[in-house]
Amino acid sequence: MDDLAPLLAAWPVERAAAGVTDPSGTRAVGGDTGWRVRIASVSKLLVGMAALVALEEEAITLDEPAGPAGSTVRHLLAHTSGLAFDDDHLLAPAGQRRIYSNVGIEVFARHLTARTGIAFADYLREAVIGPLGMTSTELVGSPAHGVVSTVDDLLRFARELLRPTLVSRSTLQDAVRPHFPGTAGVLPGVGRFDDNQWGLTFEIRGDKDSHWTGRRNSPRTFGHFGGSGTFLWVDPQVDLAAVALTDREFGPWALSAWPPFSDAVLERYAA
Repeated sequence: MDDLAPLLAAWPVERAAAGVTDPSGTRAVGGDTGWRVRIASVSKLLVGMAALVALEEEAITLDEPAGPAGSTVRHLLAHTSGLAFDDDHLLAPAGQRRIYSNVGIEVFARHLTARTGIAFADYLREAVIGPLGMTSTELVGSPAHGVVSTVDDLLRFARELLRPTLVSRSTLQDAVRPHFPGTAGVLPGVGRFDDNQWGLTFEIRGDKDSHWTGRRNSPRTFGHFGGSGTFLWVDPQVDLAAVALTDREFGPWALSAWPPFSDAVLERYAA
């Protein structure tokens, strides 16, 4: 198996671990892939997968009311409910702006609990974490940013996003297409975009001209980064995914370090 350590060595962090996978298995790793760390907002992708399972179980529908007046499950998962980033202030009517909201994800989790009668952490474990064998992964705190995990477990999850087994391929494809396309908003820590594309918890690269993924990543690339210095992306055009965890909070360093890493990964492993 290839070693990513030389690519990670250029990052201004004390500790990092990373991995690259295709649908059949891990292609390369670097660092301690069993290192367990809070993955911050990468947690939202697990929430998204739990939502898809709930949709297929008919526990919820995307367009049922949830959250602020006029908003739905779809609005909450696509960051268009109008809720503020970290409190319950309503900043815009539902569907008008892409306002990235931790609270919106938390509201969805409570809504799912009300609809199923199952505590969200238990639902996440039973619907996603357990079936995928993510034995080192656990929700501790907010569903929006409280999951702890490892590179090994996130590579398992990434393979699920490449070849779904928990939900149908069509259900996943609907989740990673733009919902409310053309909606402007800020991608926190990166910048404002007139078309800030987002799926159902999955951020979509689209034509964003400055991004945390690489220039070689296709517009179809989807995933998320976390404020704890973590990321997971999937590029379905080349059937590859990459995961990285670090011990340094996200900042300008990441926007300098991560895109060249992703470009090197795609140059080396894309078919």
